[in-house]
Amino acid sequence: MILDIKKYPDKILTRKTKRVVKIDEETKKLITDMIETLYAKRGAGLAANQVGADKQILVADDSRGNGRVMVLTNPKITKKKGSVTMAEGCLSFPGLEIEVKRPQKIEVDYLDSNGRPKNLKASDLLARIICHETDHLNGKTMVDTLPLFKRLKIKRQLRKK
Repeated sequence: MILDIKKYPDKILTRKTKRVVKIDEETKKLITDMIETLYAKRGAGLAANQVGADKQILVADDSRGNGRVMVLTNPKITKKKGSVTMAEGCLSFPGLEIEVKRPQKIEVDYLDSNGRPKNLKASDLLARIICHETDHLNGKTMVDTLPLFKRLKIKRQLRKK
């Protein structure tokens, strides 16, 4: 089922999500729906709070919709290396693209969709997607990465829309 994407300034986007204790049928259904929503909306990543779920789950596909989707539950970035600045968009901020500085390489611990602990080394686009979506799970949006005055200006413009 394709889920509705929460748009800024929805409050769920600014709250830290809760850790997933058990991957039950309800959680598996949410994951399936998130993947379907990701592809339907032509996104590269999606965090659970973007679809209204208060859970630490993200889905990511750095292959531009070719079916290489990854599911990360309770992701925790443990290492960061390098940095790259490039334009980012977000399904919760339709039409907005801003320059965001992110690590070029990361290492992340997480649970897979079966609840097994995993570790992933990611670089370039996949690292950027995971960082972006992990920020969402921590109640932070790409706009929050901007300097204060730019951030306030963009938030004011977005509220007017």
